[in-house]
Amino acid sequence: MLTINLGVLLAVIVVFRLRRRTQARSRTDEKFTVVIVLALGVVIAPTPVGEGILDFLGQLVSGISDSGH
Repeated sequence: MLTINLGVLLAVIVVFRLRRRTQARSRTDEKFTVVIVLALGVVIAPTPVGEGILDFLGQLVSGISDSGH
């Protein structure tokens, strides 16, 4: 039996959708891409990878805000 990780599948779909030329996209197509990206975020968030990304982004934002003072 073949199992597919939903997060990996959504990431692959996002990569293929974003590789298309911007002029070839309709508004509906862009909205669908946004929905897929949001679903990917929801799937990844509770995983160790998602927590690592969140920690990295938190450190990045705090570093940027500290350099602004």
